[in-house]
Amino acid sequence: MTELLTDPQAWIAFLTLTALELVLGIDNIIFISILVDKLPAHQRELARRIGLFMAMFMRIGLLFVLSWIIGLTAPMFSILGNDISGRDLILILGGLFLVYKSTHEIHQLLEGEQGSESKTVTATFAAVIGQIMLIDLVFSLDSIITAVGMVDRIEVMIAAVVVSVGLMLLFAPAIGRVVSDHPTLKMLALSFLLVVGVVLIADGFEHHVPKGYVYFAMAFSVAVEVLNIRLRRKRAAPVKLREPYSADDGEPPASGPR
Repeated sequence: MTELLTDPQAWIAFLTLTALELVLGIDNIIFISILVDKLPAHQRELARRIGLFMAMFMRIGLLFVLSWIIGLTAPMFSILGNDISGRDLILILGGLFLVYKSTHEIHQLLEGEQGSESKTVTATFAAVIGQIMLIDLVFSLDSIITAVGMVDRIEVMIAAVVVSVGLMLLFAPAIGRVVSDHPTLKMLALSFLLVVGVVLIADGFEHHVPKGYVYFAMAFSVAVEVLNIRLRRKRAAPVKLREPYSADDGEPPASGPR
């Protein structure tokens, strides 16, 4: 263990994997934030913490069954000439769930509670936790497969997972509040999850789309929307009018050449 702590290569692998886990966890944080937003205010923070803790324990648990994960890559059956393994099946089902959930939430946002074809959706605490567990499995599997391809020491993997989830717990409430308070950002987040769902389905059918493209497009869209929010806030700010002249103020200001 001491050799591991003094090994520069191990520290480089730890920092790289932690950063990667944070990037891969962004979509998980967004999904959890959107789900817990349906709960009463006093239950949201508890549900968010439970969701992220479950993601951490699920990832650590998967690290200890690496042989099972490797076995998931063996073909089980074929669809349209594509060999489908257990991993592919999980990614396809998880992608379909994300596409369905994102589309449903977008429809709910567009129709609104007053829409004639929409009804208010009430979510229970258990239902939200169940949905978080389902998608945690998909994101955790994808994350661990990435980790296994980068690092060969399970101690480094576990440390990176724990630290990354700790940072997620630190920033998740702020991200959740921002997404909840700005409907346009929430729509962008749902669109992002919809794209991630399509990417997972494509990945399940062995059509690999670099996620860097997806993350860059999302970051660019968010940056543009942040500028729009600041512009709308600036335009909505009240204009400070000059107070009328009073005799107590002394001489009136000069009004220019006569």
